[in-house]
Amino acid sequence: MDSLKRLFQEMSEKAAFVFSNRRIVPSEGSMNSRVALIGEAPGGEEEKAGRPFVGKAGANLTAFLQSAGLSRDNLYITNVVKIRPSRLSDKTGAPVNRPPNKAELSFFTPYLLKELEAVAPEYVVTLGNCALRAVTGQPLNIGQTRGTLISVAGRNVFPLYHPAAIIYNRELTDVYEKDMKTLKTLLSNA
Repeated sequence: MDSLKRLFQEMSEKAAFVFSNRRIVPSEGSMNSRVALIGEAPGGEEEKAGRPFVGKAGANLTAFLQSAGLSRDNLYITNVVKIRPSRLSDKTGAPVNRPPNKAELSFFTPYLLKELEAVAPEYVVTLGNCALRAVTGQPLNIGQTRGTLISVAGRNVFPLYHPAAIIYNRELTDVYEKDMKTLKTLLSNA
């Protein structure tokens, strides 16, 4: 636990310098969880709340977790990038989400890997391509690997679509439910 606190302190101090004091959205949940969920990066709602997965995608995630008999309180939840990647909207001039850029990924990915070493979950559930690629270090595609257990560098990785994908493509709901059932079976058999 102390090593994780030191890691976040170091990361926060360096990130404040590199990213001009952008708000860090820390991880949350059980340090003793068998399962770590990893997303891409916080969005606007997460940045405001200072917590991962509290917006629309978070509501989807919570519902799918509950359907699999899992509770957020018993999981470790984090993101690859700990600041909100944003740009100004051409229409409104307000900040809008964007995918993390190479600089953000290069800065935060080593911290994520150290974070996973400190927490040492039995299963790492990646949510979307960004998390899958950061954890595995490979150019894998979520559409080809989702819902299957893969072993990478001694880690049990279970890729899922990012819960935001359901917002934009409702047809993925059945796929997500099927994959959550697979995860539930995997966890109950282990």
